[in-house]
Amino acid sequence: MVAQYSDLKDKVAIVTGAARGIGKAIAVELAAQGVRLMLDDLAERETLLSQTVDLITSSGGIATAVVADIRLEDNIKDLIAKTIATYGQIDILVNNAGIVYDIDWELKTEEQWKDTIATNLIGPYMLIREASSYLKQSKGSIINITSTNAYKAMSPLSLDYDASKAGLITLTHNAAKALAPDVRVNAIAPGWVDTDMNSGLSNEIIKEETAKIFKTRFARAEEIATIVSFLASSNASYINGTTITADGGYQ
Repeated sequence: MVAQYSDLKDKVAIVTGAARGIGKAIAVELAAQGVRLMLDDLAERETLLSQTVDLITSSGGIATAVVADIRLEDNIKDLIAKTIATYGQIDILVNNAGIVYDIDWELKTEEQWKDTIATNLIGPYMLIREASSYLKQSKGSIINITSTNAYKAMSPLSLDYDASKAGLITLTHNAAKALAPDVRVNAIAPGWVDTDMNSGLSNEIIKEETAKIFKTRFARAEEIATIVSFLASSNASYINGTTITADGGYQ
């Protein structure tokens, strides 16, 4: 694609969960805007993460992969340190990494609850905390990827995920206030997106859910990614502490 936001050129972004799905699409989109990237994911997705880097660099973009588990504070500190050592600055933080356990709510274990909250909420908080001084210097932007499950879904199968994503919206509002006026903090709440995370859905569920969407289809990951580049750019300079819903008109 042709870059739309010239002010993003040569800025530096951290994108978590960048090996696949929405995170990969965000990485590719930001690279097309001229952003230099530090891309993170878990060790078990290192090969996929390297493929994302190769895709970007083969098209002339700049990207570096780092394996870091955002559930672990020392891994987060290492991710920030490697970004500064590699690029010398941080302008954009995209908290995209997330997990979900779609199982009966009565069967969810304490470990699964803790894992979900640690990945979807505590990890983003610690990343914001550790990156905040650099983002203040660059007058940067934070974009948190939450979900319409935070406020539209009523599914006991994903109650822990939904709670974590609702918390991420609250974190967005509070971080926007805490880091004002230097850093803008916003969130994007996608509805159904055609990604690996949703690849296990039955045809029946896909048909039922698609019928509820005005656009009559799931989103493409690239459609979420373009909102990220907009929010990171100066075109969104007065958007702060806001959650943008991107669900195609789900009722």
